[in-house]
Amino acid sequence: MTTFVDRVELHVAAGNGGHGCASVHREKFKPLGGPDGGNGGRGGDVILVVDQSVTTLLDYHHSPHRKATNGKPGEGGNRSGKDGQDLILPVPDGTVVLDKNGDVLADLVGHGTSYVAAEGGRGGLGNAALASARRKAPGFALLGEPGRSGDIVLELKTVADVALVGYPSAGKSSLISVLSAAKPKIADYPFTTLVPNLGVVTAGSTVYTIADVPGLIPGASQGRGLGLEFLRHVERCSVLVHVLDTATAESDRDPVTDLDTIEEELRQYGGLDNRPRIVVLNKVDVPDGKDLAEMIRPDLEARGHRVFEVSAVAHIGLKELSFALAEIVSQARAAKPKEEATRIVIRPKAVDDAGFTVTKEEDGLYRVRGEKPERWVRQTDFNNDEAVGYLADRLNRLGVEDQLVKAGARAGDGVAIGPEENAVVFDWEPTMMAGAEMLGRRGEDHRLEAPRPAAQRRKDRDAERDEADREFNDFDPF
Repeated sequence: MTTFVDRVELHVAAGNGGHGCASVHREKFKPLGGPDGGNGGRGGDVILVVDQSVTTLLDYHHSPHRKATNGKPGEGGNRSGKDGQDLILPVPDGTVVLDKNGDVLADLVGHGTSYVAAEGGRGGLGNAALASARRKAPGFALLGEPGRSGDIVLELKTVADVALVGYPSAGKSSLISVLSAAKPKIADYPFTTLVPNLGVVTAGSTVYTIADVPGLIPGASQGRGLGLEFLRHVERCSVLVHVLDTATAESDRDPVTDLDTIEEELRQYGGLDNRPRIVVLNKVDVPDGKDLAEMIRPDLEARGHRVFEVSAVAHIGLKELSFALAEIVSQARAAKPKEEATRIVIRPKAVDDAGFTVTKEEDGLYRVRGEKPERWVRQTDFNNDEAVGYLADRLNRLGVEDQLVKAGARAGDGVAIGPEENAVVFDWEPTMMAGAEMLGRRGEDHRLEAPRPAAQRRKDRDAERDEADREFNDFDPF
């Protein structure tokens, strides 16, 4: 059964915004007291947060679909809908967020670091919020905006100070088990380690973490063995430790050749050339291993490597190795630039930036792209003529009509607002520039102007009496 997963594809969907409410206040003797529709609630976000207690992406491997809750719709009586609840997804320290194309969206390092993977939709405005001096009683409300959704890829890159690399069965798991409290699986066959193991080592006043990476073989950088799956776990390490088996039973291998092979795989993987190296000649408790270590040590030191002869079984040379690693880790930490507080960068919009673009496509269609026009279209109820007219007014005030004229659009030309896969297409009519006169004066409720039935009946009776009085006064019997 899989217990460790370091790469998953996750489908995230934020919550949709709640629809606004179109309502008219009513009470006794005041049946039309003005608009009182509340706003819709905002949809919940999907947020990735680093949690130190999480060490694997296994939960998302079993449940790859995650969705935040929707916002509630507004109600009458100026009652706004409740916002949707954000969905918090804990991820391990060192998780990299990528899109489907492999581009990095976020690198989450450090407890509490967060990233909004999908943003919730805005709630629609109710007719009370849309009322103005010109539009005293709107008979419509804005729809809630759909939440963002899409697929992302999560990759875990182990955050450790030291990485142990080498051939399978070189003794890496045994070494990490005696240097730290880690308890990896240890056996006398290749590829015993199938997942990275982490351990914490204390050397004097320095505390550092050490990772045991599954064994590498020739071609690991191209996907052979387990190398391609786990080479990413050495990217963040400050120092690489080559664990060489001096007592290997394979006649066609020797420690120097193993070192050259692993170095070639690291070079092809890329990005690790500047990491300091330490060479560990393991299994010197075996007589043949001790002799071989003494033979090749001068050659390795001539290459500039620091060499340590150790035995994980007999606990030989472990203290010297531990303190040497602590020294390198301390130097690497001191060389790192100090973390600065997050700076707030304000990027004002350019003076000539209209916030949208109008382009003419090959088929003669004029396409409008921009955050505001596309959002306004998504929030419009096209079953309501008054709402459509309100959209026309907003687009006109934004300057879309003027840009269409400059682009050469004429009455009857096709205009699309939004991307190709989800656009609203209509035949453009210049009369929209004046506010869609065919819809009448938007925002006016003629029910407010019309007399109430009882008052109308009284007026009718008064008019009948006045007419009767005039006929009586005009009557002359002589």
